[in-house]
Amino acid sequence: MNDTGDQFKATVNGQFVFDDVTADLDIAPMSDGRYHVLRDNISYHVEILYTDYNTKAFTIKVNGAVYEVLLADQYDQLVNRLGLAALAHHKVREIRAPMPGLVLDISVEAGQEVQKGEPLLILEAMKMENVLKSPGDGVVKTIHVKKGEAVEKNFLLIEMD
Repeated sequence: MNDTGDQFKATVNGQFVFDDVTADLDIAPMSDGRYHVLRDNISYHVEILYTDYNTKAFTIKVNGAVYEVLLADQYDQLVNRLGLAALAHHKVREIRAPMPGLVLDISVEAGQEVQKGEPLLILEAMKMENVLKSPGDGVVKTIHVKKGEAVEKNFLLIEMD
């Protein structure tokens, strides 16, 4: 999930917190969002059920048990430590593709008001459906993609006001 080796804080099912979680895992992709993971010589079968890269929220199934996971990178943790989380709410102007993929569905239209967390579109990448949600409140100004269109990473999908 992270190319830089940064450490994450993970909150699982809203109650268990793990500090200093790293991306230091032996991961072998299997198919359709399924992975074989080795950590400390223990084998896990992992399936990614839902991803929201904007909020770093994931739903995963590990050896048959489902977990809701929220990740906080070093910057998220610093904002929380400084008590700036409430001040960090900024207006988002652009929604860009977090990865290359195919636009499966668009849930909004130009001129529509959206709330934080509201689904904007579904992007299929590596045979997984990723729901891109609004990172903040706003109004959809322009939609730059059409259903069925292939996009590259960082492609401008939606402009917000």
